[in-house]
Amino acid sequence: MGTVVEFRIDRRSGVATYLQIVRQVEQALRMGALVEGDRLPTAAQVAAATKVNPNTTLKAYRELERAGLAEVRQGAGTFITRSLARPQAGPDSPLQTALTEWMRQARSEGLTGQDVTALFEAVRAATFESAAPDF
Repeated sequence: MGTVVEFRIDRRSGVATYLQIVRQVEQALRMGALVEGDRLPTAAQVAAATKVNPNTTLKAYRELERAGLAEVRQGAGTFITRSLARPQAGPDSPLQTALTEWMRQARSEGLTGQDVTALFEAVRAATFESAAPDF
């Protein structure tokens, strides 16, 4: 318990700041960097580190609470209530190892980060959006 989350805000992304915070928490949950019982940084801590208005962080935390991923405990903070991690997608999984090798190959063949993102998104959409929805 006590995992420290460092939010990175991209003010040029076009994505609302509170959604960037929500997505980063979800990503940390998927990767196992945050687990049930971990405490998220306070709104004041996030504001100090990112220059984001504390109300923006509170909005993100309310969204996480609505999604059933976190709970606010008065006077104690905001805590993770469930994980999104799947063992087959963790840092030591064969899938991540294969993806890491693929990324290295893509870079060695001259693809940029933007090229890889575009290719990845196209393949993801073709694979997952044509399948039954994930619920």
